[in-house]
Amino acid sequence: MVTLVLLPGLDGTGLLFSDFVSAFAPEFETTVVRYPTDQCLSYAELESMVRASLPAGRPFVLLGESFSGPIAISISASRPRGLVGLILCCSFARYPRRLLAKLRLLVPVIPVKGRFVSLVGRVANGRGVSRALRSRLREVAAKVSSSVLRARIGEVLRVDVRDKLPEIEVPILYLRASYDGVIPRRASEEIRRLVPRVRVVEFAAPHFVLQAVAPRAAEVVGEFAREVVERQGPCKT
Repeated sequence: MVTLVLLPGLDGTGLLFSDFVSAFAPEFETTVVRYPTDQCLSYAELESMVRASLPAGRPFVLLGESFSGPIAISISASRPRGLVGLILCCSFARYPRRLLAKLRLLVPVIPVKGRFVSLVGRVANGRGVSRALRSRLREVAAKVSSSVLRARIGEVLRVDVRDKLPEIEVPILYLRASYDGVIPRRASEEIRRLVPRVRVVEFAAPHFVLQAVAPRAAEVVGEFAREVVERQGPCKT
């Protein structure tokens, strides 16, 4: 059986995957990797944690959501045994808003919780984010320490794994959101320039694709998983 390994967004809890996992094809196993809520770890340290969580002795598809895209790219470029496909969901190889990246020295003092963040979230995600989803996002963010959130934002503004993209041999699927105010369209376009064979599927959804349109996203991911398994063959791991 093929396993879908899910790497979470900035919160790192994996709790926001619940609806997607419930809707996902039953013939596949799912593994949700969860990052510490109280430890400020670098991308490299989180990558080591993810590598230790990968399935042993069986094929798997790796999905990196938003923040976790660079980790998924780096791991896929090393061609780990068993990897048959890579999915990037509203993510990036290098953070595309370069002006904000230049302001990374301000990260230690920026607010990451409270009313200001709620307002920023509404502006960034806008269309397609229900009241229930906004409430869920606030609940999950409250479980993560402010220092951890700031550390992860700092990692996002520094990371650049573009050079690793051409080293990836497995099929790649990119899930893009039409109303994404967090990760602009040029993030997927840059990835596709470096790896033209990347397949892009766009959803009429906000940044939180796997949460806002979970059933449709699960359907697309399931179809991709079946395709890569058929391409690799049932016994090739």
